[in-house]
Amino acid sequence: MKLHSITEGWRIALEQLRANKLRSGLTVLGVVIGIATVMAMASIVAGFREQIVNTLEVVGPTTFRVLRFFSQTPLNPDALPREVRIRPALTAREAEAIAELPEIHYAAIWTQVFQRFEYGGIRTQTLGVFGADDGFMEILGGGITHGRTFTPVELRAGAPVVIIEQRTVDRLFGARSPLGHLVRVAGFPLRVIGVYQRPTNIFEVPGAPEIGGIVPFETASRTFLMDEVNGLIILVKPREGVSVPRAMDATTLRLRQMRGIPVGEPNGFDLLTSDEVLSIFDSLTFAFFFVMLILSSIALMVGGIGVMAIMMVSVTSRTREIGLRKALGATRREILWQFLVEAGTLTLMGGIIGIAIGLGAGELLKYVLDFTTTVPLWSAVVATAVSITVGLVFGIIPASRAAKLDPVDALRHE
Repeated sequence: MKLHSITEGWRIALEQLRANKLRSGLTVLGVVIGIATVMAMASIVAGFREQIVNTLEVVGPTTFRVLRFFSQTPLNPDALPREVRIRPALTAREAEAIAELPEIHYAAIWTQVFQRFEYGGIRTQTLGVFGADDGFMEILGGGITHGRTFTPVELRAGAPVVIIEQRTVDRLFGARSPLGHLVRVAGFPLRVIGVYQRPTNIFEVPGAPEIGGIVPFETASRTFLMDEVNGLIILVKPREGVSVPRAMDATTLRLRQMRGIPVGEPNGFDLLTSDEVLSIFDSLTFAFFFVMLILSSIALMVGGIGVMAIMMVSVTSRTREIGLRKALGATRREILWQFLVEAGTLTLMGGIIGIAIGLGAGELLKYVLDFTTTVPLWSAVVATAVSITVGLVFGIIPASRAAKLDPVDALRHE
């Protein structure tokens, strides 16, 4: 019996798979796990990247950051290396001096701490608290929906006031107005003067504590224990029409002058642009994705070995069938093609099931992590191609063995 088309090959392959459902199902399990893992990881990486990109768009692509010392991992403030210790901490005076430059539209020193909010016996989980100025919406976006922002007197005096985020209001006050009430943040009483409504994405990383509120920077420095290495940052926005490199040069010159750094000596601070933040994130997520890709490849290899084993068993159990087909005129090429189609069909089915599970996992992750992204199309295309390739690569040995069977010996097989 000759094999005349791919469709006929698929039909014969599906008949064999239906005849051995349990065996076939266990065989494709490794392929399913590998493909589903690749798609789920692609969804996570794409989701995190979109959140970071959206955040940087809110902050502004031209916004750059002045840091005491840049490190991709937080430094232990109790065990700082010498190159960090010799650098002075950032100060509010330096931020004010930068803000006075003609090239700069906005500059202010910020800090962030993580504390619990409490009111009327209700206590939140740990939330982020920014110490900033009255221009914090230049960076965070969003707006004040009720009340007001900080006055210059409150900023200078470090007044015990707070602007709380709408979600925190909902948790602590429900439908009541929080204005004028005292909430406790880390046990310290702060009077609510405004309600802040954040945009879809703001200066926070998915999975990290939410933003609970904003207080004057001076209030934060007096009330909370601050990390002067990891917790202080000067955020800078150039004026419209001023390039980022020009604004960074002006900022660098002003800080070097204020700190008395001689010509030829290195800066005692670091500057970081939004592009650099994104590239750092990309490098970190690439490492994460690479590790998951290796784990997925192991699962796919296990699935491929299973395919090869099951096809070897199939060749042995169908030796008489192969001999009969050869006796009826089937060529080696047609027998080889038949078993390759069967192996490819087996892994393609695993790939389709894996893609379906991966899509479901992606949607679940979007819901749990509040992502707006979709599972990347390229991951489905790659997953399909990989599943077929696994079948062809691991099916070539049993297919070749079937094609080389002598028809006379095959017909005598019991």
